[in-house]
Amino acid sequence: MDRLQAMRVFVTVVDLGSQSAAADHLDLSRPVVSRYLAELEDWVGARLLHRTTRKLSLTAAGGETLPRCRQLLELCCDMQAAVSEPDDAPRGLLRLSVSTSFGQAQLAEAIAEYVKRYPLVTVDLQMLDRTVNLVDERIDLAIRTSNDLDPNLIARRLTLCRSVVCASPAYLLAHPAPQKVEDLAGHNCLTHSYFGKSLWHFEERGEHVSVPITGNITSNEASTLLRVTLAGAGVAMLPTYQAGDYIRRGELVRLLPDAEPRQMNIYAVYASRKHMPSALRSLLDFLVLRFPEEPAWDVGL
Repeated sequence: MDRLQAMRVFVTVVDLGSQSAAADHLDLSRPVVSRYLAELEDWVGARLLHRTTRKLSLTAAGGETLPRCRQLLELCCDMQAAVSEPDDAPRGLLRLSVSTSFGQAQLAEAIAEYVKRYPLVTVDLQMLDRTVNLVDERIDLAIRTSNDLDPNLIARRLTLCRSVVCASPAYLLAHPAPQKVEDLAGHNCLTHSYFGKSLWHFEERGEHVSVPITGNITSNEASTLLRVTLAGAGVAMLPTYQAGDYIRRGELVRLLPDAEPRQMNIYAVYASRKHMPSALRSLLDFLVLRFPEEPAWDVGL
């Protein structure tokens, strides 16, 4: 038995949820996939999968075996990479997680450039407005905006995330622009469900100021807040990577320029330095160069 191939079949069946999908993905026949699974179970000495006509599920032994199979397959890839030619191009699948707003505004174009440079790499870009568990959800790299990262993860700082308070010209025709942060109490403030829903934080003349705000639209995703702000619904605090172009074009107006919203950092986060695939290493290096300390999207604001 080709034990490595049997492990590869087992992992692919679990990841794709069926033997037929795994057979198509690996270019094998369904009977061959079944034989590899049976031989792996004979070698391990335990049943790895509950098989029904409707779905597959891991047994307790399968749950113990799966991460070890993944580790052995990764070691095999690393060994092959270590003895390959020095100019061997990065290759393989990378799964990325990023917020919808940063993904659409900045990362999508960067990934398009990256895969042009490294055409043997395939990128699965997951736009998720929640914090994912990298191991459980098989995410190779997550882009996170935070000042409080999980200490169990490894992070490379990419760049700075600034925010601006802004509104559309149409909204400001009907409502006088705030002159100081306290004036925000008299405005319809459009808020993010998870960040600053009731308090906005500023640095003003070297002091930290927190201002209570209220409004009639809340969203769990910043791109939606951008759209309703452009539609004249109220005042929003938006990241400059997203709002900058609209401000430069005059579609949004920056408010309270002397009061700077709290800054955050943008990180590339991954689970382990051990056995890092060359594709992941190359993507990290690419993103560090792509997003410098002072981001280009802040020019002219």
